[in-house]
Amino acid sequence: MSAGLPGPDWLASIRRLTVDGLDGVAHPDTDEEVWRYSRIGEVDLDQYSPLKRQRGSDTVVQRDLSAYGEMAGVVVVRNGWVTEVTSSSDSVKAGVYVGPVGNTSDGEALFGAAAEEPADLYGHLNRAFGPEPVAVVVPDGVRLETPIVVVVLTDADRAAVFPRVLVRCGEDAAATVVELHTSTEVDSLVVPVLEATVGRGGYLRHGLVQELGSRVFQLGHQAFRVDQAGRIDAFVAGLGGDYARTRTDCRLVGRGAEGRLAAAYFGERAQTLDFRTFQDHAAPDTRSELLFKGALDGASRSIYTGLIRVRPEAVRTVAHQTNRNVKLSLDAWAESVPNLEIETDDVVCSHASTVSPVDEDQRFFLESRGVPTVAAERLLLEGFFEDVAAEAPHPAVADALRQALADRLDRRDVAHREVGAVAPEAESISGAGTEVPS
Repeated sequence: MSAGLPGPDWLASIRRLTVDGLDGVAHPDTDEEVWRYSRIGEVDLDQYSPLKRQRGSDTVVQRDLSAYGEMAGVVVVRNGWVTEVTSSSDSVKAGVYVGPVGNTSDGEALFGAAAEEPADLYGHLNRAFGPEPVAVVVPDGVRLETPIVVVVLTDADRAAVFPRVLVRCGEDAAATVVELHTSTEVDSLVVPVLEATVGRGGYLRHGLVQELGSRVFQLGHQAFRVDQAGRIDAFVAGLGGDYARTRTDCRLVGRGAEGRLAAAYFGERAQTLDFRTFQDHAAPDTRSELLFKGALDGASRSIYTGLIRVRPEAVRTVAHQTNRNVKLSLDAWAESVPNLEIETDDVVCSHASTVSPVDEDQRFFLESRGVPTVAAERLLLEGFFEDVAAEAPHPAVADALRQALADRLDRRDVAHREVGAVAPEAESISGAGTEVPS
């Protein structure tokens, strides 16, 4: 099946070598720290089939992109295949490429540029069965004022879908790339991979809005590599899926490189939203900031595990990591595990995490001024996410997050009115924080 997929010879060779080595790749196990707390044991690969051709469907999903205004480029990827590509005349004149990686002259160099080896079995499967990776190439010195939008749609049932996006932001270049991941109500496995490199003095803003259907399992990986004086701002809105996992590796390899990671997530029903982050400082004078915030209702769960690693050569590193979680029901649960691994001195690093109900003092303050309990909690939750929304790479991404949160809060308000429920008392607050200058 893999050999029958389209693409140039070099892509077929990558697939062939990957397939040949699959027997030697270990399956993920919850005994491993990186998979701890996960639901990986529920994934039965025999239940899903990779696609050797685009699967027909009577369902048409159209996405309104008008909120993004003028765009430098738009790509639609359906079940892993590129079905639509448009580019503005200005971006074409500037030498920007948006489209299938097989149509670029140096597409082979984009593979492994941010991640030399797949992170796990699912990364290998993406290499082996990804039908048509997308490339976004912004040449040196080109600074785009308008975004590039990549719509990743899954509407094939019982399918294993392997979309891949490869981004190169050249030296002294600037670009905004937004991925919109969506699906119909299918039961499928989606394994997206993003590799993005930022050249010397470049600036890439990347956003991912994940609104997959309620029966989809997602196992995603993002890998960023930032060179000297470059910067990446990466944003994730985690909203959909049954079990949705996103691993983010941000490697700062050049002096003065910066990485800012932000995420907002809201779990409902029995959803699990799983985030693993690795802030890897491999050069002097690098800086990273991470802020992840989530709310959990019903019997939903969130998992956050993060590692700041400062390598011996990365002197004068500044790195911070913060994860905040709000429980909205007694059955909801959050795991929050920040970590530091520091191999040099002359650094400033911190990590902090909290898991708690809505602050009862803040709620009482509003209630004492005549605000009903449900409305008070809603105001507090909207305020809780606002600083993360401010990190979105484009106003339309922030608006999409706010609208999705409003929809979830509307459903929660209806449920409260129907059963007369109130938020749990502040039965526990757990947190850890440290600031370590040395």
